[in-house]
Amino acid sequence: MKPSVRPARPYFSSGPCAKHPEWKLADLADALVGRSHRATEGKARLKAVIDKTQALLGLPEDWRVGIVPASDTGAVEMALWSLLGARGVDVLAWESFGKGWVTDVVKQLKLDDVRVLEADYGELPDLGEVDFGRDVVTVWNGTTSGVCLPDADWIADDREGLVICDATSAVMAMPLDWSKIDVATFSWQKVLGGEGAHGMLLLGPRAAERLQSYTPPWPMPKIFRLTKGGEIIEGIFRGETINTPSMICVEDALSALDWAERSGGLEALIGRSRANLAVIEAWVEKTQWIDFLALGGAGERSSTSICLTLVPSGLSVEDQASTAKAMVKLLADESVAYDIGSYRDAPPGLRIWGGATVDSADLQALTVWLDWAYAEVTKAA
Repeated sequence: MKPSVRPARPYFSSGPCAKHPEWKLADLADALVGRSHRATEGKARLKAVIDKTQALLGLPEDWRVGIVPASDTGAVEMALWSLLGARGVDVLAWESFGKGWVTDVVKQLKLDDVRVLEADYGELPDLGEVDFGRDVVTVWNGTTSGVCLPDADWIADDREGLVICDATSAVMAMPLDWSKIDVATFSWQKVLGGEGAHGMLLLGPRAAERLQSYTPPWPMPKIFRLTKGGEIIEGIFRGETINTPSMICVEDALSALDWAERSGGLEALIGRSRANLAVIEAWVEKTQWIDFLALGGAGERSSTSICLTLVPSGLSVEDQASTAKAMVKLLADESVAYDIGSYRDAPPGLRIWGGATVDSADLQALTVWLDWAYAEVTKAA
């Protein structure tokens, strides 16, 4: 029978993600619309996002935090174009976005000394092969594969190169050891349930030293420039953004950060995300037709972008894809779950956001509907 209990908030997209549970349109009432972001009040709002982010993440005082253009993609591109080229590079890739950074480094920057450490969807590369005498580029969480790094133990304390980490679907949901990372990036639209188009660039002291001691040989687009005359443009890290931000999006980010503080801070956010994964784990354990795409066990399962695959039972890959697609449509038509199909380049299946802005009770209700949808689709087939 069709379930009677529906998720109160059927928003399980992996980006943009669900708003925080207390969000309301009135939160944006004080947005500085029609005002310059360079005005005293505008810069104060932008600086508040920076300060609240630094405090929530527990970043060391010598780290810099800036708001940059073009979401997480822009933040990663800025780091790659500004910092790479001083030494060889190891790029780790095990899903779509990591492979995108491979394309940047190899085909766009055209660096000569690049090693690509790659793995198929569901797996991690051999972390023991990473050479920390070189710069390292990696995602922390594979947003399109549901496979995350288990910890930071594999990163050398005495590394000579920089570790540049795309952490967009990990930060504020998974523990990050800032002593093992030199650059991290994320966007408001993921972990905070914020709006798109704005990225966050987090620079550690070793990355700052590289910026001041090394000048890349290629032309630098204006929106990537972090230095002027060999010195860091410190205004970027005080709210003096490179281009014009949306002050409505800024107000929305402040709403999310304030909710995070009220909810108990970083540990509470991580706890909420882990609880969400636990709901899905319990359901998968008792459900024969579904499994995690991640093959490496619980330590490598993402608690945010939870990727699931239909277990073959006489189904071809094409059948799995059509079954998953039909389920996604059926659940959306029922207003039970929106945007839970797997990423376009990933193996066919389901992808359910389990970040802190999602309530576990809604995921619990969703699992019952998933069972119903699978039964309906396979019965019709």
